[in-house]
Amino acid sequence: MGDPQAQASAQIANIEAATGRSVELFADEVAAAGLEKHGEIVAHFKASHGLTHGNANALAHAVRTHLAGGPAEPDALLTLQYAGAKAVLRPILDALVAQASALGDDVDVVVQKTGVSLRRAKQFALVQAPSATRVQLGLNLDATPPGERVTEASGMCTHRASLTAVDEVDDEVAGWLSAAYERAG
Repeated sequence: MGDPQAQASAQIANIEAATGRSVELFADEVAAAGLEKHGEIVAHFKASHGLTHGNANALAHAVRTHLAGGPAEPDALLTLQYAGAKAVLRPILDALVAQASALGDDVDVVVQKTGVSLRRAKQFALVQAPSATRVQLGLNLDATPPGERVTEASGMCTHRASLTAVDEVDDEVAGWLSAAYERAG
């Protein structure tokens, strides 16, 4: 599957090559037109430049990032994710990242806007704080582990578990992370 950022960069480079226009020129156009909402920008690129939805969507993300002054730094994203009442959950994230990082030198910790992706050749786990009371650990597993802590899920991860305290990041969680890591190799 590859690195999502590398794929997005390659897609943007292909759009720039095909149109003969840089992200900066597209950003200037969007700013001049007064477009701010993502959907408006996508529609504009489709109508004005004949881009497919996928390319218009990728370009809209790149333009909005450019207009915002560039991508946010990982530390700033984490500070926002675990701000206010969610600050008490940060030790849970830190413990999960430490456990995952110990699995091998090929573990990439990718901080995103709404979560932290744990990747190898592909994503094997996703850590998010959907509320001020729990951290959600998404896992990509072959089967549901025994017990009631892990449930099946749909979307980017096949399974999920809710963690409410750092002491819940135990040997059982380490086993789930290890199984997901091995599956992603």
